[in-house]
Amino acid sequence: MEKKGYSKEGNSMQQLAGTKKRRKETGSFDAFPLVNGIIMFIIVVITLYPVLNTLAISLNDGTDALRGGIYLWPRKFTWKNYITVLQKDNLITGAYVTVARTVIGTVLALAANAILAFVVSRKRFLFKRSLSLFWVITMYVNGGMIPTFRLYKGLGLTNSFWVYVIPGMVSAFNMLVIRTYMNGIPDSLEESAQLDGAGYTTIFLKIYCPLCKPVFATVALFVAVGQWNSWFDAMLYNRMNSNLTTLQYELMKLLSSVTNQGTTAEAMKNAVGTVTPTSVRSAATILTMLPIICIYPFLQKYFVTGLTLGGVKE
Repeated sequence: MEKKGYSKEGNSMQQLAGTKKRRKETGSFDAFPLVNGIIMFIIVVITLYPVLNTLAISLNDGTDALRGGIYLWPRKFTWKNYITVLQKDNLITGAYVTVARTVIGTVLALAANAILAFVVSRKRFLFKRSLSLFWVITMYVNGGMIPTFRLYKGLGLTNSFWVYVIPGMVSAFNMLVIRTYMNGIPDSLEESAQLDGAGYTTIFLKIYCPLCKPVFATVALFVAVGQWNSWFDAMLYNRMNSNLTTLQYELMKLLSSVTNQGTTAEAMKNAVGTVTPTSVRSAATILTMLPIICIYPFLQKYFVTGLTLGGVKE
């Protein structure tokens, strides 16, 4: 049997060598790798075109960008759009607050949703169906802006940093995703740990948390992106406190101010050397999504796995 296997492998190698030798002798060229590379390059460019176009406009002179015709490369290179954005008052303070709310909010939200999902996923938990139904209802029913504002004000969350963190700690969607993932973990692991004297805290920390890394990364990415891009809560609850402003809120105010400076295209064309709302919007967009772009490649493996397995029901 071994001789037959070796002979088959040797024949295949000889055929491959013979094919290469004939191509060299006849001068034929295998066009498949070249065509495949060109097609893949075109697909990548089409996929990344919105980002590349936004980057090109952000690095181009504002008044020159009004002429159009900028696609993948700036026509008149300049850093003025980014300088205008970075010179905004309270931008550094907003950046610190945004980073703090993103880190703290993501950690607390992940811990709260993971604990709730672990409790609801226990088969011997008496109210698991009732609680699951209650959380699903909260995804479709909202109290409204005014009752929510009065509730936060009564709880002392307005004009406070914790208004960015506490309301977003529990999410029905994130909890259900983690719960579905935990339901796929074999019960034999929990039973074996209980036979060794482990309690639910030890089972959660030592067994479920290591096995749930993919879905934890998925939920963490969801929460982090939401915290990073949020600005409406800063405008609604902490508008009068400049020390609690956020990066997105400051960029939104900057964009509004630049938009009000020139209301028509003719005014923008006559304003030589000034930025335009389009160029400032592009620069602000690049600065906003840059941290997420840097973080996502490291979590992509866990993100795809966690979202796929967490969304499949047994």
